[in-house]
Amino acid sequence: MYYQRLSDEEIMSGFREGDADIIREYFYGYCRVGYNIFDQRYQLRGKENLDFMSLAHQYALYLMEHGWKPLEDHSPNISLKTWLINGFRYVVLDALKWYRKEYGSITFEDYLRSFDVSDDLRLQFNRIVEDLCDHAPLDRKERLIINMLLLQGFKSKEIAVELGMTPSAISQKYKRLKEEVVVPYFKKHFDMDLDMPEVMDERVLSRIGYGMPERELSAPSMPWAMADMAEAGVCESTDFFREDIMEQKRTTPELITELQPNEIFVFGSNLKGMHGGGAAYVAYRKFGAVMGQGVGLQGQSYAIPTMQGGVDTIKPYVDEFISFAKEHPELTFLVTKIGCGIAGFTEEEIAPLFCHAADCENVILPKEFDDIICRRGGRGCSS
Repeated sequence: MYYQRLSDEEIMSGFREGDADIIREYFYGYCRVGYNIFDQRYQLRGKENLDFMSLAHQYALYLMEHGWKPLEDHSPNISLKTWLINGFRYVVLDALKWYRKEYGSITFEDYLRSFDVSDDLRLQFNRIVEDLCDHAPLDRKERLIINMLLLQGFKSKEIAVELGMTPSAISQKYKRLKEEVVVPYFKKHFDMDLDMPEVMDERVLSRIGYGMPERELSAPSMPWAMADMAEAGVCESTDFFREDIMEQKRTTPELITELQPNEIFVFGSNLKGMHGGGAAYVAYRKFGAVMGQGVGLQGQSYAIPTMQGGVDTIKPYVDEFISFAKEHPELTFLVTKIGCGIAGFTEEEIAPLFCHAADCENVILPKEFDDIICRRGGRGCSS
């Protein structure tokens, strides 16, 4: 935990270096502020795949895969906090688009357009129009006119037939709406080029604060992925080295730099297998982890994905790992504190997933995990 306030440059440096503490405190902290804001606006909580952790993980993966460069390109007049939250807003809007599709509230043509990532400007324009229709003071007919004209591409004649009006009446009504509602709304909420994120009021951000309940951080993963991603890395906590002195009850050393021939380094990964920092980077550089492989045994390491949603999405991979370990008693698996670094989970959330691993003599757990499992009933406790 950082008790002193870091500058934007120091925060960015921490992001690029994969500093788990800085990423947890500042990236996820800022995202929590944004989530609280957007939850008030879009009522996100309780909707499938719109939980905080799923949305924040998608944003984190996108930024890491781009080497955090989207955050480096912000205007010097805009704080990193504001810029980061503005970007998070588009992750939220993308997720809402899919949520609405799932429940039948967007057209098939709009669904097809959502895959046209080459026309990014058009997609961002569509998002702004959708936002306007959701929140501007419009009646049902006005909302329908804007939606049909700007989103669905209907002509005035076609809208006139649909609404029982004359084409000239449609044109006049839209002209008034454009002058009184559409243009003012764009200027108030998106006073910049359309290909730039929304600049939010710093005073709003400071009032909202971080107050995201810890229990909101776990939920199922999202079924969608962000497009146009490049190389970079995600991972788990900090470096590890091997201690020479063994405790009576063996636990995973806090740091590991070498392994015995039969030992396997178990680390937290992501489904894309981009091992760019923390334990994942150690696994890649030292223990044979394969770039692009996000799950399972690779060299003297074993990857468990932790960046695809809530705790429930990690459990199947942990169960798969435990089964694998039982099938290979000749190997010893040193489990690191997966999920408790950049992935943003707590030890109390992750440790119970390994309850059944306590029965495997060849699975070595971190002391923190072992202590939590013992408090919950010891070996074979229910996860």
